[in-house]
Amino acid sequence: MRRRPRVSPTGLPFKVLHLPDTLADPDLAARRPRRCDLGYLRVSYRRDDGTLGYRCPAEPVADYVAKGGDPADTEGRLCLCNGLLATIGLGQRLSSDFTEPALVTAGAEATELSQLVPPGENTYFAADVIRQLGLPVSP
Repeated sequence: MRRRPRVSPTGLPFKVLHLPDTLADPDLAARRPRRCDLGYLRVSYRRDDGTLGYRCPAEPVADYVAKGGDPADTEGRLCLCNGLLATIGLGQRLSSDFTEPALVTAGAEATELSQLVPPGENTYFAADVIRQLGLPVSP
């Protein structure tokens, strides 16, 4: 796990878990077509004609710059919208040979996840979290 302050188009630092076949892999991130088609984290800006427009530093650089954005803001950015949806199994298929890769982020307690995983397992469930908190689990 590593803090990646440039990943988020919002500018907020995220901790990214370094897992195989995710956007934490720089080679996979470089192969991902640069795009922002969901736009959940776009920011607004005022166009020259006074109307409101939207841009995202994770979109194609030329598009972002054409909307008045600073190209330096695009460096190291990943699309959180697409990456996080892929993490929960809703990754878009970009072409016949490329499905949106996951981007797994975590809070400060990510190193404690092993306490939630039962012995001999590699996954955990909400009930495991509830048990870890010392609360009763309903059947």
